[in-house]
Amino acid sequence: MSDSSISDYIKSYAQRIEVELLSSLPGRWPVPDVLREAMAYSLMAGGKRIRPILVIAAAEACGGKLEAALPVACAVEMVHTYSLIHDDLPALDNDDYRRGRLTNHKVFGEAMAILAGDALLTHAFYAASGAALHGVPADTVLSIVRELAEYAGPRGMVGGQVADMQGEQGLTRLDELEYIHLHKTSDLIAFSLKAGGRIGGATEEQLEALETFGTNVGLAFQIQDDILDVVGDEGKLGKAVHSDEKQQKVTYPYFIGLDESRRQVAELTELGKEAIRRARLANPERLFELADYLVGRDH
Repeated sequence: MSDSSISDYIKSYAQRIEVELLSSLPGRWPVPDVLREAMAYSLMAGGKRIRPILVIAAAEACGGKLEAALPVACAVEMVHTYSLIHDDLPALDNDDYRRGRLTNHKVFGEAMAILAGDALLTHAFYAASGAALHGVPADTVLSIVRELAEYAGPRGMVGGQVADMQGEQGLTRLDELEYIHLHKTSDLIAFSLKAGGRIGGATEEQLEALETFGTNVGLAFQIQDDILDVVGDEGKLGKAVHSDEKQQKVTYPYFIGLDESRRQVAELTELGKEAIRRARLANPERLFELADYLVGRDH
């Protein structure tokens, strides 16, 4: 049994990540004030900080140190935030609110929102390289940076975003929707876990297990998001419910119903956990708790 609850664990590390994120933004460089403000507006808007916490939890599960994981934790949150800024733009999802407040383009305009997203994406690679300053070997840092580009780029998250955009023309098969969820959401979660594993010195077999865990739990996380879009509380979610329906986007509940969607969430979560059990990590308990938290959330 863990010494503290998973909610306390998340809250504690989210606070630490907030501090690190703020200090990781370009401070000493001559950056235009409006760009700095637009980057910080979305990056420091709160949120669950799940992806950076997964980096830390995976590193700890493999015997790694918090300080070594923090630069990569910040990097993945920058990539995630950039994707949200761009997703919210009128050309994509056209959302007015994110995390309970106006989206970036509603405050700074579309051009600056695009540039703020660009800046966060590129600055993420600078941040990730900082792991080398905390004892992570250069070849490990290189592997992390290469995988961040892979999982966030055309074969990963961006590919999923394109499939999602094309899907607005009308998806007709569940496997098409699964592709979107796996790449738009699961890939960055899988990256977070593998990166943490690399920082902690995981074996190749353990890295594969962490990737399997991340892929399955990431898909379950997104299916749960689909469920919450149907039955969630707008006040807790910080964004409008039924937004997928209004935009004529199909979801797991649309294809297979709420009950079967919930069953899929449970099954995928168990598949992910089983991979971790077989991997024999040093301290896997937090990963199990985080999986349960992610799929059991109501916001």
